[in-house]
Amino acid sequence: MKTVQVLDNQTLVLNKHWAPIQVTTVKEAIGLVAKGHAKIIDAETYQVHDLLSWADVTKAKQCLESDKIHSVRLVMTAPEVIMLTTYDGLGERSVVFSRRNLFKRDHHTCQYCGVQPEASELTIDHIVPKSKGGKSTWENCVLACVPCNKRKADRSLADSGLKLRKVPKKPSWKALIQASAKQKRKSWEQFVSEAYWNVELDPD
Repeated sequence: MKTVQVLDNQTLVLNKHWAPIQVTTVKEAIGLVAKGHAKIIDAETYQVHDLLSWADVTKAKQCLESDKIHSVRLVMTAPEVIMLTTYDGLGERSVVFSRRNLFKRDHHTCQYCGVQPEASELTIDHIVPKSKGGKSTWENCVLACVPCNKRKADRSLADSGLKLRKVPKKPSWKALIQASAKQKRKSWEQFVSEAYWNVELDPD
């Protein structure tokens, strides 16, 4: 697996008391460790490491995994669990309104016709157009394939003749975790119980 692809994999983030608070990308996790805001946890030994010592661990174990990160100075296995060194809260439960999370919520599917094209063939459509006062919110934005987006253009749903497959709403943390379940790691099991992942959070 190429380094660029590995950097998009997921890493579990714990607070300083080792309580799970969120999932981030390997790239962001490494950035936190590089800045001294986090340490990498070896899921087998529970030892904590900075980037240099983690590279030594990778070398000593003669890891054969393909998900390694190569830089000019270091070669290391992608961290699967990190611990924040100062933060002791339980994380921000409010889901960030972002392109990545919108794609997860809508399962890479056009919310008008139901097709699942390549990501490059999906657009973000404002149900109430911006020109008519529509805002960029969870409730007013959905994924639309290019043909449906062109059909709707700058019109309302009624004028375009399109219908939504379901009412858009702000997703829960649970929904996003399920969407990324294929990237869950076995190494997370001792840090995260099924109850944590599956509990239904109260709406904001």
